[in-house]
Amino acid sequence: MLEVSHLDVTYGRTRAVKSVSLTVAAGEVVAVLGANGAGKTSLLRALQGAVRPSGGKIRFDGKDMTNQSSAARVRSGMVLVPEGRQIFVSMSVHENLQMGAYLRSDADIARDIEAIYERFPNLAERRHMSAKTLSGGEQQMLAIGRALVSRPRLIMLDEPSLGLSPLFVERLFDLLAELNSDDIAILLVEQNTSMALDVASRGYVLELGSVLLEDTAAALSSNTALTEAYLGGGQDTDQEGSEHERAPAR
Repeated sequence: MLEVSHLDVTYGRTRAVKSVSLTVAAGEVVAVLGANGAGKTSLLRALQGAVRPSGGKIRFDGKDMTNQSSAARVRSGMVLVPEGRQIFVSMSVHENLQMGAYLRSDADIARDIEAIYERFPNLAERRHMSAKTLSGGEQQMLAIGRALVSRPRLIMLDEPSLGLSPLFVERLFDLLAELNSDDIAILLVEQNTSMALDVASRGYVLELGSVLLEDTAAALSSNTALTEAYLGGGQDTDQEGSEHERAPAR
């Protein structure tokens, strides 16, 4: 489905991504791991079209997307849930979900938004409230819900568990498994390495913008030296709102 070949991303004189090649098959979950500054976010931004690569190719379903706009990539079925959620806090929950359909003109948008409310009852209860009133975990669910309204076949997530309470982290990874069971492929950048490798089938480890290692999730999980040297403890959470998060809705 997704084929990335020798991708380079450069900011001025800084080469943030260096000849990275990776693949994601249809219905697969692939983790991208590495320390801070490894180039993970720059990679996702290039894949979504937020930055233009300085070299390499991006193909999706056999089509060259390297120089296509972000909108063209969303239309093709690629969507990014960015780090920090980046919801529209001045808008209501419902308006945020409608923004996920800004490239659609079919008659099923309302039905798809109702499906999001069925999946996330907390959002349904707050559909007319400002998005800024949501807890951190609910805002992350809103960001994922907005992405789902675009009807993606590949969701790319950048540090989705960052700043969430342990309860919401567990719910988040349950949700990723649910989405994958619906045949949505997932490319996951995540510093909670143990949970990322639990849900993924394969993983790539980046170091200073380059692919250090590619292997199955099981092999990466069992590589103690690699985990200690490059992946840390895998529990990078600042517990934002951990004492105040509402219980996640199923």
